[in-house]
Amino acid sequence: MAKNLKLIFWVAGIAAIAAGSWAWYDRIAHGHDNANYGNLVPWGLWVAAYIYFIGLSAGSFLVSSLVYVFRVKQFEQVGRLALYSAVVTLLLALLSIAADLGHSFRAWHVLVYPNFISPMAWMIWLYTAYFVLILLELWFVLRHDFVVGGRGTSGRASLYRILALGNHDTSEAARAADTRVVRVLATIGVPLAIMFHGGVGSLFGVVSARPGWHGGLFPILFLVSALASGGALLALISAIFQDGLRRNRDTVVALGTLVLGLVLLDLLFMLSETLTGFYGNAQGQVQNLKLIYAGPYWWVFWIWQLGVGTLLPLAILVLPTRRDARFVAIACGLIVIGFLAVRLNIVIPGLASEQVVGISAAFESARVTTDYVPSVMEWLFTTGIVGLGLIAFGIGEWLLPNHEGTAAEEVSRV
Repeated sequence: MAKNLKLIFWVAGIAAIAAGSWAWYDRIAHGHDNANYGNLVPWGLWVAAYIYFIGLSAGSFLVSSLVYVFRVKQFEQVGRLALYSAVVTLLLALLSIAADLGHSFRAWHVLVYPNFISPMAWMIWLYTAYFVLILLELWFVLRHDFVVGGRGTSGRASLYRILALGNHDTSEAARAADTRVVRVLATIGVPLAIMFHGGVGSLFGVVSARPGWHGGLFPILFLVSALASGGALLALISAIFQDGLRRNRDTVVALGTLVLGLVLLDLLFMLSETLTGFYGNAQGQVQNLKLIYAGPYWWVFWIWQLGVGTLLPLAILVLPTRRDARFVAIACGLIVIGFLAVRLNIVIPGLASEQVVGISAAFESARVTTDYVPSVMEWLFTTGIVGLGLIAFGIGEWLLPNHEGTAAEEVSRV
């Protein structure tokens, strides 16, 4: 069954990349011409995908901190997998936002000419620090295995020698030093991950002109959603690539329990926002909530987010099926899919309400409308990015040393 799951993973990844290749060419050749966002809804699917992948990255890293900072032995088997997931999903997030930017190659300007009054400047600097930190932490976690695996004569051994960066020490003292460095980096990374993903939430929360976003709870919502989605991703990936349906089934089940609590907490926050929004009866907030629950995007919430991504997996994780790693993996896969709808329901309805009443009717232009639906090109572009992520996990499973440190084994796991 594990082999079949891996094969499905590879086939799905290759098919998604093939589907996305045309969209990538279209984006490069024609810019934003074939994207459906415009003057009134300037952010679309790619921004939603960006904050979705950022949440997966931050959540995965924070779960890894349970191993490397708080030493929760129950999740030891997914420690390095969590770090690798954080790297992969961060790269997917950057690809998504690069597609949305008009001049993505000017992104370095924010680093060189920052305006630290802007939350976006802080966010970019925190991204950079976070990316460097997780790469360093992952290297120290794998350093010993790279050295051991580099002692052979195969092509993989040669690659391991390169990745070892000239290190040859496999002594217990060296491994103990690695452990201390990893714990320091992970400890620094916890507040860093909280700040950078909370910073993404603050980008929305500080926009007082958008009542659907404005509020102090947004950074907290983003963090809880990140933990829930990141934990769900780890349960799914572990089930596929770490023999989680058999050898590591207890880890998958434990992750399912953790995700259950986080999803319930996220649901509580959502209910709180909804009830206070309607009871307060502020025009902007009520209009935003009506767009989510009864507007043209109703199906995104009721079917995709609530039905597929929340109620169905919650039922699986509450009923006796919660003890079966197979069902837990399915539930967590549904939660991962459902959180993209959560992000869409943050971005699109928040922009789709007219700030100047009647402005969309005053112009006859496809770009001056609040009725945004992602174009085929946008969907295919994002599908291709997902495909890259699937292949990256497959390559990691084949290339990276396994948990026990026997990196020279022919079949290695993330």
